[in-house]
Amino acid sequence: MKTMWAPWRIEYIKSDKEEGCVFCKALSEKNDLTLFKGESTMVVMNKYPYINGHLLVSPISHISGLDQLNQSEMGVLLLTVEKSIEVLKKVMCPDGFNIGLNLGKVAGAGIEEHLHFHIVPRWFGDTNALTVFADVRVIPEHIAETYNNLKPYFDKIVLTD
Repeated sequence: MKTMWAPWRIEYIKSDKEEGCVFCKALSEKNDLTLFKGESTMVVMNKYPYINGHLLVSPISHISGLDQLNQSEMGVLLLTVEKSIEVLKKVMCPDGFNIGLNLGKVAGAGIEEHLHFHIVPRWFGDTNALTVFADVRVIPEHIAETYNNLKPYFDKIVLTD
């Protein structure tokens, strides 16, 4: 059996798990993972990403389903997804994206009470197959560095409802 060491994970394993909604907390406090806060949407980096640049786009409203958005809110939410993709293309130059929305725990929603899209950049030859074959995830860049690379571009985004 081969061993892959990941000593930085012990901090998460031993830590008290967060109470409440992580998206609502990101709105109410300074957060090193929040890239964008608009009038009705926000973009945060996934604290436990599949790969560098894994973003979460959510409405500001604490809602759990698409049926709870009006047409304008839906449009701004999808525009925020589109702008996030533009930033990732400019900064990280991925070859493609996985974009998804998990509705309900059975569908894989880790935070089912607050609707959010996942945007996962992908590159030819990336290492995501390791997750399937070896239950290993490779993140080549520190999350703080990814944040610092993306944040100036998100600071330029202006969306209106």
